[in-house]
Amino acid sequence: MRLGLQQSARLEQRLIQSPQMIQAMQILQLPTLDLSERIEQELVENPFLELAQETDTPAEPQGEPAESDHDGDDAGSMLELFERLERDFGDGGSGEGGGTPRARAEEGDRKYEAMQNAPSAPSTLAEALESELAFLRLDGDGRAILDYVVYSLDERGYLQASNEELAAELEKELQREVDPEEVELAIEQLRQATHPAIAARDLRECLLLQLDARGETDPLLCSIVADHLADVEHNRLPRIARATGRSVEEVKQAIEALRHLDPSPGSAYGGACAETITPDVIVEEVDGEYQVRLERERVPRLVISPTYKKLLGEARRGDGVREWVKKRLESARWFIDAIEQRQSTLERIAQAIFKHQRGFLDRGPAGLVPLRMQEIADEVGVHISTVSRAVSGKYAQTPRGIYPLKYFFTGGTAKTTGEMASQVSIKERIRQLVDAEDKEHPLSDDQISAMLAEKDGIQIARRTVTKYRKALSIPSSTQRREY
Repeated sequence: MRLGLQQSARLEQRLIQSPQMIQAMQILQLPTLDLSERIEQELVENPFLELAQETDTPAEPQGEPAESDHDGDDAGSMLELFERLERDFGDGGSGEGGGTPRARAEEGDRKYEAMQNAPSAPSTLAEALESELAFLRLDGDGRAILDYVVYSLDERGYLQASNEELAAELEKELQREVDPEEVELAIEQLRQATHPAIAARDLRECLLLQLDARGETDPLLCSIVADHLADVEHNRLPRIARATGRSVEEVKQAIEALRHLDPSPGSAYGGACAETITPDVIVEEVDGEYQVRLERERVPRLVISPTYKKLLGEARRGDGVREWVKKRLESARWFIDAIEQRQSTLERIAQAIFKHQRGFLDRGPAGLVPLRMQEIADEVGVHISTVSRAVSGKYAQTPRGIYPLKYFFTGGTAKTTGEMASQVSIKERIRQLVDAEDKEHPLSDDQISAMLAEKDGIQIARRTVTKYRKALSIPSSTQRREY
């Protein structure tokens, strides 16, 4: 065996992503609102970017002045301008204090204003309950036990642990023996101050607690909650009627009364803010034709600020100003190009999507046809990953409503006629069949499968019908039956 050094040559292809490519991909993936925030951030950080006015034309550098020496006055004015730009728009203020006291105060005011205008984070269930329990007069251990119970609730407001388990855990926290009765007392205080069914162990206890709080004495209603919740879930009303000795009509009336109870007492507290949807693509019908365009009002046009010319003209050799200007100017050009590329790519992809999905615009979800991202990528002339990034998190406002762009990419099944039916259109057809069925004799999944084959030429198995029905949150035929 010989040891030594040797050289060898190898030819290989490797994709190396430049910073410009990475920035362009990131901007392409941003929805409109996130892109607006990114533009605002870039306008603050880069002094050579500015919003275009209606009469403006994009300002592009026409060359750089030759380097030359300047007198002291010119250098002083240049340095003053440079420091002002860096202080107002750069990465940070000069000097140890980060700028003048006035500049720091203005910056603090801007940050405070931004914090005031930002939406507050939604409170959790525990935080919401804590605010309601703040005025209860409790000793130290009583408050600690109540807080522990509150933070042991799940998102529905249920308490999964038993009193004994909570007492054992609290012994470690309080460094003393805790009786399960103390936990029960804390639970009772919690229910009196908030919701009568909070901290229930299961749905049965949750409903019984609410009936008790209402003073409900109907034996049929209490019997249904105590012994027949599983029958209610599976719509086995005749079984309940036989077990209770009541008629099916009386059972239906009792179940209707149950609908006024709250199965999730924790849902009234805390929660998340509703998401605001801003469409990136607008589809409008004009004179019988559909026009696809982008929502451009939230994406302003940017231009290069002419400030760089003055800085370059006043720069002295070796002072680093020219390098700083070139770096910022190049960053501004990249950013403008990335936004323009994003707009162009997204518009071309959207136009290609709705060219294929014209049936959806005419007839709604039933008119959707199978469409794959690879088809759009081949048609537009981009990679499939570009299509995926372009449609990610973006919505289209159409005459049929607002839909995510990914909604229009769907698989399909071949009909007996040779045409293709999309999964969305098949689901919509299943929904129509269920809506039109006889509620006393609802259609089984086998019957729906047979009707799809007979009436629509769609050959799908019963298990596929079951999968689509569950995706539509449609109960089984047994649960849909009305008595």
